[in-house]
Amino acid sequence: MVSRPISPAMQQFVEDEQLRAPLLFDQLVDGILDHARKSLPTMTPQQRSMLGDLMQSLLSQRSRLGDYFLRSLQEQVDAQLERPAPQGSPEGAAKRRTLALVDEEVVAMDVQLSHIIEAIKSTAEYELRELQTYISALVGDMDVSVDHNPFRPEAFARATWAASQALPLSRGHQLAFMRYAGTPLAQLLRTAYAASTSRLEAMGVEPAAHRTLILPSGSRRGPRSNETTFSPDLHRMRDSMPAPLETPLSYEGQQRPAAQPSPRAAATGAAGTGRPEHWTEVARHTTNRGDRQSIELVSRLFEAMQSDTRVPDDVRAIISRLHGPAMRLALRDAGMLDQDKHPLWRFINRLCFECEMAPDPGDPERYQLLKSAMGTVDQLAAEPEQNNGLYRWALDRFESFLHKRLTRRLAAAASQIGALQKLEDKILAGRGTPTSFHGTLDIEELDTVPAELMERSTPVQRGETASDSWLDGLRPGDWVRMFLQGRWVQARLLWPGERGEVFLFGDGGSDTTWAVRRGALLAMHTGRLAKTLKQRSIVGSAAARVQEQVASA
Repeated sequence: MVSRPISPAMQQFVEDEQLRAPLLFDQLVDGILDHARKSLPTMTPQQRSMLGDLMQSLLSQRSRLGDYFLRSLQEQVDAQLERPAPQGSPEGAAKRRTLALVDEEVVAMDVQLSHIIEAIKSTAEYELRELQTYISALVGDMDVSVDHNPFRPEAFARATWAASQALPLSRGHQLAFMRYAGTPLAQLLRTAYAASTSRLEAMGVEPAAHRTLILPSGSRRGPRSNETTFSPDLHRMRDSMPAPLETPLSYEGQQRPAAQPSPRAAATGAAGTGRPEHWTEVARHTTNRGDRQSIELVSRLFEAMQSDTRVPDDVRAIISRLHGPAMRLALRDAGMLDQDKHPLWRFINRLCFECEMAPDPGDPERYQLLKSAMGTVDQLAAEPEQNNGLYRWALDRFESFLHKRLTRRLAAAASQIGALQKLEDKILAGRGTPTSFHGTLDIEELDTVPAELMERSTPVQRGETASDSWLDGLRPGDWVRMFLQGRWVQARLLWPGERGEVFLFGDGGSDTTWAVRRGALLAMHTGRLAKTLKQRSIVGSAAARVQEQVASA
C-alpha cells in the first residue's frame, strides 16, 4: 500500500490506466466467448446447453457486467491509494455487527479466484516485476521495498469476480464465467502491464532497482532460507565457539544505553540499538573456557535474531532487552542450550509468533501484547540472579495473558456462538441452511430464518480423508491461514460447533469473524487454500545462521 502522498505523476498514471480499463474488459468478454466456442465440440449436450446460456447472457448483459467490473476495480484502486483508517475510528465503531456464513459454494468461487490470480502472476511475471520498478520510482521508493502497484493481479481478479455476480444466472454459470475468464485475462494483463511500462518509460521515468543484498563470503541463501526447520544442537555449537582466554569476546566495548524504550516506543520501533547491559567486565573475569564459549554463543544468537527480517522492529526492541540477562543466565543454567525446551527460547518464539499474527503496528491488541511483554522483560532484566525459574514464570505469565485475551474475544462473540449452535443443529437435522453467497448474515438472521424457507441439503457425511483429520485436529486458539472471500487471511479458530459442522474464526488483524461450514473448510484444505500456521523457531533459525557463519569463517 502506498504510504506516502500520491505524486502528480502517480495520479496521472492511475487515471490513464482507469481510462483503459473499459477496453480491457471488452477484450476480456471477447476472449471468454472465443474460449467458450472452442470448447463446445468436446462437451456433452447438457454442458453445451449451459454454456450456450452463459454466452447468450454475456452478449445481452455485456454493459451491466462492465459496470460491475469497473466499479469494483475503481473501489479497489481507491482503497489501495488511501491510508488505512485509524484504529477505533467512529466509522468502524458504528458499523453493524454481521457474521458471514461461508459454505461450499463460496469456497468454489474462492478456489477459482485463486487460480485466476496465480495464472496472471505466472503469465505476466516478468512484466509485473518490471512495472513494479517504474511505479516505485513514481512514489519515491527507489529500493522497491514494497509493491506500490494499485493494479495488481488480485484487483483484476476480484473485479472479474464482481462482474460474474451481475450474471442473472445460477452460481454454476457464474463459476463457469470465472473459469473461462482466467486464461484470456492473464494474457490481456501481460500485454497491458508491458504497455504501461512502455508508457512510463516514454514519459522519462527512471525505474527504481530491486535491492540487492551482498552476503558474507561463503554464505548461501536459497529461495526459502528463512523457512528452515533445521535447528542445530546448541551444545555442539558451544564447543565450536572461538573464545580463548586471552582474546576479548565479540561483544566487548558495547555501551549501556541511556534509557530503556517504553512500550509505546517499542511498538513504533523507536528503540535504540545499543546493548541493554554492559557485559565486558564480567566476561573478562570469566576464566572458564566453557562459560566464555556459552556467552559467545548466546551473544551471537541474539545478534542473529536482531538481524532476522521476520522480526519486526518493535519486537526486536524487546528481544534486545533479554540479551544481557541471557548471557548471565548462560553461566548458571546449563539447560539453556536446550533450545526446544528452555523457557527463555520458548518465550521469544511465542512472542514473535503472536506479533506475526497481529501485524498491524497500530492495533490496540498488539500494543497491549507488547506492553505486557515489555513489563515482563523489564522484571527479568532487573533480577540480579538469573535462573530457569524466572523464565518459567515469564512464559507462564505470557501464556496467561494470551489465554485471557482469547477468553475476552470468546465472550464478545457469545451471541454469535449461540446463534451458530442453533444453526448447526438445524443443518444436521436435515433442514438445510440459508444461502450466504451474495452477502453476510446478521447474527439475528441465523436464529430466525424459518426452517421451511431454508434450502434443502444433505448433512455432510464424515470421511477419513487427510482433510477430515486436519479439521478434526483443530482446537480453539489455533491459527489458520486461508484464502477466504477473495483474499488471504490469518484467522484464529474461536469455536468449533459441538457437532463439527460449523466453525467460527476470528481475523487476526480486526474484529471480523467468519462462520465456515465443514464442507467449505474441507474444500479449502484440499485445494491448498487453508493450512494450520505453526509457530516457527526464530531461535532455531538464528542458530542455523550462526552455525553457517562459524563454518565459513
